[in-house]
Amino acid sequence: MAYKSLLTVLTDTKLAEAPIDQGISLAVANNGHLDVLSLGVDRSQSGYYYAGANAMVLQETLSRAHEEADQIEAFAKSRLEAAGIRWGTESGVAQIADLGRHVAQRARFADLVILPKPYGSGHGSELEPTIEAALFEGQAPVLVVPDGATPLADAKSVSIAWNESAEALVAIRAAMPILKNADLVRVVVVDPPTHGPNRSDPGGMLSQFLSRHGVKVEIDVLSKTLPRVSDVIMRHAKDSNCDMVVMGAYGHSRFREAILGGATRNMLEQAEVPVFMAH
Repeated sequence: MAYKSLLTVLTDTKLAEAPIDQGISLAVANNGHLDVLSLGVDRSQSGYYYAGANAMVLQETLSRAHEEADQIEAFAKSRLEAAGIRWGTESGVAQIADLGRHVAQRARFADLVILPKPYGSGHGSELEPTIEAALFEGQAPVLVVPDGATPLADAKSVSIAWNESAEALVAIRAAMPILKNADLVRVVVVDPPTHGPNRSDPGGMLSQFLSRHGVKVEIDVLSKTLPRVSDVIMRHAKDSNCDMVVMGAYGHSRFREAILGGATRNMLEQAEVPVFMAH
């Protein structure tokens, strides 16, 4: 399988460069098609009425969102026209409460969705629901690209955050084209359980599965020497010069991660390399 249908959703020109360039690189490597959805986000929640709201205020926010969508699409076209790939663009306006519907409708028919990192200074509140819509309603794998990341046609070194969860296994299967082309894939296990069928060989069955696909695999069993598992994984990725991290997304509920935090949110907050996720 190759990533023939690629999608990126852009809501801010300041964050558009990294995901577009990554999408172009993957489209070239896979002889694929890159679609760009440029969304102006109406953050006024104009589906609800509140004291003091009037038609002029609502029209102003809508007009501003249309202008933003046009600017984003113009930026995308300027990048795509010189890329030498098959591509398409679409623009529109969405209220932030209804953003997920627009994203999911298109993500359902994409092999991979490429999105900017959702957290950080100047990152809008619409970025997190965009990722969640692609993962949950769109049922598509997502590649989250940090700001300023160098676009990758092939990741030479990949780390898999392996915790034996169904979400991690879904992500690994979806990332198989990337894993097969890598020079080395590290299966990273943090504090494996002392009880269970795989206690004597953590990551062993997964490495066997991957090796039968021609993936070059090593297993790294790490102790949780930092407060969070995500801290250990990201430090290991940095120390091993990893190009990409593959992981399952939202093993806990989204509500729990939003309130209490979790591995998915923590990884996305501190990611310095692209993170490939699926649910």
